[in-house]
Amino acid sequence: MPPTATSSASQKLSEPLGIFGGTFDPVHFGHLRLAEESIGHLGLGAVRWIPAGQPPHRGRPQVTAGQRLAMVAQATAGNDRFTVDASEVEAPVPSYTVNTLERLRRELGAEQSLVLLVGADAFAGLASWHRWSDIFALAHVAVSHRPGFPVEIGSLPPALATAFGARRLSDIGRLKASPAGAIVTFAMTQLAISATQIRKLLANDLSARYLLPDAVLDYIQTHSLYRNS
Repeated sequence: MPPTATSSASQKLSEPLGIFGGTFDPVHFGHLRLAEESIGHLGLGAVRWIPAGQPPHRGRPQVTAGQRLAMVAQATAGNDRFTVDASEVEAPVPSYTVNTLERLRRELGAEQSLVLLVGADAFAGLASWHRWSDIFALAHVAVSHRPGFPVEIGSLPPALATAFGARRLSDIGRLKASPAGAIVTFAMTQLAISATQIRKLLANDLSARYLLPDAVLDYIQTHSLYRNS
């Protein structure tokens, strides 16, 4: 298993730290490419993966939080830029992003540059998140999008469009100059993979090979996850 946030990952980095939260039900190559490419595009020192215990924006996952954590650990093993944070898994309350960032600020201090990684679809719904406007006081936000399909300010809800226009940063190198507050965007390799698609394949006893790491698929098969019966 890669180092967890309770060990070496808690130390301050000189480069920005990427924060990648999600349900990861299950984790797949699309997640891994987003995290990997964000390091190069944004100049991150590392990416901290944070599986949500109780996701607030979707129904209850099909498998336990502990199983999703184990799959993320399997998927990220061997990449020394990835760490896994287990703090949210047993949380008795929903895993709100703003609360997670507040916890990280207490752990890492006010000066560490934090970069919240989100996809374009998730970003479009940011204004519906719990205390969403407080996120910018705690972290930068980096939005990944498909090549050729940049985030369009006119497609965003009014409040989010205002924030996007005021906070957008074109010089990504400046992320390390401040701990929080900016919005940046970057194009990532498009992989037409979704956790929903994988769950449907597995539920119908069809192959999900090459959509997620073999170690994760082995874990799923060993524990008979995502089956209809």
